[in-house]
Amino acid sequence: MRILPALAALASLLALPVVLAAQDAELNATAARELAEADAAKPAATKPKPAKKVTKVIPARVLFGSAKTPSPLAARSIGFYAKGCLAGAVALPIDGPAWQAMRLSRNRNWGHPDLVALVEKLAVEAKTSDGWPGLLVGDISQPRGGPMLTGHASHQVGLDADIWFTPMPNRRLTEKEREELSATSMLGTEPASVNAEIWTEAHARLLKRAASYKQVERILVHPAIKKAVCASATAKEGDRGWLSKVRPYWGHHYHFHVRIACPKGSSNCEAQPSVGSEDGCGAELTRWLALVKTPPKPGPPGPERAPIALSQLPADCRAVLATGSDAPAPAPAKQAKPADKKAPVAK
Repeated sequence: MRILPALAALASLLALPVVLAAQDAELNATAARELAEADAAKPAATKPKPAKKVTKVIPARVLFGSAKTPSPLAARSIGFYAKGCLAGAVALPIDGPAWQAMRLSRNRNWGHPDLVALVEKLAVEAKTSDGWPGLLVGDISQPRGGPMLTGHASHQVGLDADIWFTPMPNRRLTEKEREELSATSMLGTEPASVNAEIWTEAHARLLKRAASYKQVERILVHPAIKKAVCASATAKEGDRGWLSKVRPYWGHHYHFHVRIACPKGSSNCEAQPSVGSEDGCGAELTRWLALVKTPPKPGPPGPERAPIALSQLPADCRAVLATGSDAPAPAPAKQAKPADKKAPVAK
């Protein structure tokens, strides 16, 4: 009878590994289930997001700066003086009976036909009527206007022209001289006064001649030059109306900036507010003279501004760039896959 209990104990020992294995399997299944539930509960934000594709935008100044010829469209100034373009531009000839164009390598002797005609008229009339030897003409605009690679923020719609205070010499300048000759500053030793040995009444007469044209809206000069023309006109009572167009601004001590109004036919041209009839020789000039004597201290540099893109200019500027043989080349198209021979041919 003692043999039966011994056999029962032996059977229990033999079954123990099977029981333990079953318990381990159950524990492993429970752990796997808990891990799966934990993964499912994780927020979606922890999963990596695909990187966004960045499209490189070509600045508008690069597009307009690369155009070497005007667009073959009707003449129109499009947009604002500092944010626009020019269709149908014409070139100021580099040599004329009373002018010579400077800095020819920039290719900026282009403008709206009305402005180019006015510059030519000013040159001839100042020579024949005011004793001015002739004009040295600086930047006007690019062949299609628009932002420039260097220099001006304005001059984008073909209605601005820079004219040197340096009289034209009585000979034709060489190309090298037109690139290297420096314009003469009209300022004296003090920033709020002109140099009496350089500034003359002939300079004042030239500014008055330019301001006399109806199309001219503004003439920008250094505050010291504004002060000089205000003083020269004081003795001539009743002859001060033209002074309202001569406005003081930073720089402009070696050239004056002529700006004309939006021409007829330029419906998309954005005009500036009128300067009014006040001569500008009072409180406004006093403020400017104080600024040039003691310029404001520059503040901390702000974030760098992104260059103007074509999409930020008036929509018509796209057509200005796209027309003509000198239009910027479009991006290369993707090569099409070979057509399936079994596919029908589109008619």
